[in-house]
Amino acid sequence: MIKKILIALMVLAIAGFSGMADAELIKIGTVTIGADYLGSGGRGGGMPGMMQGGAPTSNEYSMIYEDDTGLIWIDYSSGGKEWPEQVSWAKALNEPGALTYKFDTGATIAWDGDWRLPNTVDGPRKNGFDGSTTAGFNITSSEMGHLFYVSLGNVGCYNKNGEVEPSFAGLKNKGPFKNLAEDTYWSGTIYAIYTNHPWQFNFYYGSQDFTSFTNSYAYPGLAVRKGKVTFATAS
Repeated sequence: MIKKILIALMVLAIAGFSGMADAELIKIGTVTIGADYLGSGGRGGGMPGMMQGGAPTSNEYSMIYEDDTGLIWIDYSSGGKEWPEQVSWAKALNEPGALTYKFDTGATIAWDGDWRLPNTVDGPRKNGFDGSTTAGFNITSSEMGHLFYVSLGNVGCYNKNGEVEPSFAGLKNKGPFKNLAEDTYWSGTIYAIYTNHPWQFNFYYGSQDFTSFTNSYAYPGLAVRKGKVTFATAS
């Protein structure tokens, strides 16, 4: 009987550990961004959802691994730029000499693909609140939506019933991120129906939509890349 109880406790412990790791954000090292590849590092703003602050004081930023998606994020918000410029900025990070990597002890990575802006699942625009639509709130199918709601555990301005969420507090949980801002960030995905309208995600309200890049909207960008991270175990 005691043996059966111990086995049951071990199974529960393993299950609990696995559950905790389903959406874990882990700092795995830093990258130094070459001076020619830095954006302005921020823009002033006087309303909720707009990025605050000035130029960066350092060009070394954390790399954060989102283990359930296999994504590595650079904890750096490039300055507000129109969409074509942000796409070019993220692509340029793949050039030789753009980034210098410093991995934490024991962490190794097998890269898959290049640095880019985050992806969004495209489809005809349908606004909603339950997370099943392409626009609106509680959407976790996009990479930024998953980061905001699942991995960071934030709540949007509206709940899944379309009611104002009483516990809404913007980007309350930032996890290991220090430079993620309560701002609208560009996605790298174009809305297929209107090809000059990329998708974007607001890290204050938790909302997703598309907007035109021909009307001089200047939003920051996040660089993200797929990779498999492994950690050495103590012998």
